[in-house]
Amino acid sequence: MSSASGRSAEDNRCARAVALAGVLRQSFPMTRPHDDDAQQREARAILERIRQETEPQIGAHTFSLLFRTRDHFMATDADPHDRIEVIGTRIGRLAGIVGFIVFGLMLADFLMRS
Repeated sequence: MSSASGRSAEDNRCARAVALAGVLRQSFPMTRPHDDDAQQREARAILERIRQETEPQIGAHTFSLLFRTRDHFMATDADPHDRIEVIGTRIGRLAGIVGFIVFGLMLADFLMRS
């Protein structure tokens, strides 16, 4: 009788383990590769939204400054149909910044010698 009750207790534990495995399988389903890709895309989208919400003042201003500077030196305000005007504007703006740097270095050199 003792062995019979031992078997039934073991069978009872096995049945509970199988039931628990079924509950866990329903609660935490195994992910498939396409599910992982979808989860990664969703996580990236969430992180991007968080980044945009936490850095709007700095990020927007910096991007605006960089794009305006790029557009200035690329001469986007010049007539796009007149290639000579575009090239001349680019050369003039590039020469202006080079001249500014050269004069700044000359001033620093003059001040260091004085």
